[in-house]
Amino acid sequence: MNALSPLDFLDSRRSVPSKQLGEPGPDGPTLARMLQAAVRVPDHGKLVPFRFLRIRGDARFSLGERLVELTLAQDPDAPAAALEKERSRFSHAPLIITVIARLTPGHKVPEQEQLLSAGSVCFALLQASQALGFGAQWLTGWMAYDRSIAELLGLHDNEKIVGFIHIGTAKLEAPERDRPDAAALLSDWQPDV
Repeated sequence: MNALSPLDFLDSRRSVPSKQLGEPGPDGPTLARMLQAAVRVPDHGKLVPFRFLRIRGDARFSLGERLVELTLAQDPDAPAAALEKERSRFSHAPLIITVIARLTPGHKVPEQEQLLSAGSVCFALLQASQALGFGAQWLTGWMAYDRSIAELLGLHDNEKIVGFIHIGTAKLEAPERDRPDAAALLSDWQPDV
């Protein structure tokens, strides 16, 4: 568990690149605790517009092979390096949690708000992972928007992949990067007189 004050902990959040994640990943009870924290997001209408799909073990490699097949179907002359990138995309972190938005069209809560709620789950899962000593990275990529991947993963027509959260033990400390100046992003609204 992280011993920083709450705001210092939030200020220390950083993603660990998926290629720098390895074993061990969280065990069952630890993952359950992470997910428990991750679902505490704003959810207007109590729709629970999200769900999780766990990808681990050999399933990660099978998904990589399917990505290669889809890449070759789009470009039969795809270079070997591109194919290897797709093949290994899900092979580094021991656990990938796919966060799926479950949208309810026509509800009084706009779909955009439902989608934002699911996106908040992704961020909360990153924070929970770091709080429990794991590294994590939120990725999307073309496969998050590809209908054949959605079908392969068993998504329904009203569902969208919001992110693949790669979770594992960091092999290296993630470097800090420049962050925006929050004060420079703040402006005040004044009504016209």
